[in-house]
Amino acid sequence: MTDDKSTWERFFDAHAPLYMDNVFTKNTQREVDFLLEELAPPPGGSILDVGCGTGRHAVELAKRGYAVTGLDLSAAMLEQAAAAARAAGVMADWVHADAARFTLPGRYDAAICLCEGSFGLLGQADDPIEQPLAILRNISASLKPGAKALLTVLNGANMFRRYQDQDVREGRFDPLRIVESYAMAPREGQPTIPVRERAFVATELVLMCRLAGMPVLEIWGGTAGNWGRRQLELDEIELMVVARKEA
Repeated sequence: MTDDKSTWERFFDAHAPLYMDNVFTKNTQREVDFLLEELAPPPGGSILDVGCGTGRHAVELAKRGYAVTGLDLSAAMLEQAAAAARAAGVMADWVHADAARFTLPGRYDAAICLCEGSFGLLGQADDPIEQPLAILRNISASLKPGAKALLTVLNGANMFRRYQDQDVREGRFDPLRIVESYAMAPREGQPTIPVRERAFVATELVLMCRLAGMPVLEIWGGTAGNWGRRQLELDEIELMVVARKEA
């Protein structure tokens, strides 16, 4: 995101204290079990969490002995993450940065980007191809050769099935870019904030990951609470991408 203290950063700064009340945050341990099985980082290895939010995956990974770096656009979400790490008695590095515009000095054994923590969240002026591609390139540049990345992203098939021609005419959905535009309040009693979200189809994800130097290994259904090595269903909210950094 390139323009945003005004949209997503502002939204998540206000929403941070309530984030862990969302229903999709309730399966962290099981999700981390799946991540470790699929990514197979070495014991004590380094893992980058892009769009880490309140750190629910990052903290759980740190509890299991991994060296974790969590990166997020929202300082308030990172404050929640740091507090969660202190409460759990673990250490992690927290980086306040835009996922489309960061560089890190180290190279990681694995990377995750989950639950629309960054990938698919567009600022009002962001290009819907270049912005997510920049995120993928940054993730790729942060990985060791041969290391794997796992992302969950909004499912384009679901978005197409939810919207009608009237939504296109009224500007709520752009079918050419698979972008929805709407406004929501970050917490009860606060004014709404206009936001844009991008969904993806498998073929473009394969191409974008290839351009970023991370060929796709698998695409599965990835809706929170229902992760698995299974075929994507058309109506589910998210899909899962597993890619590997080129050697």
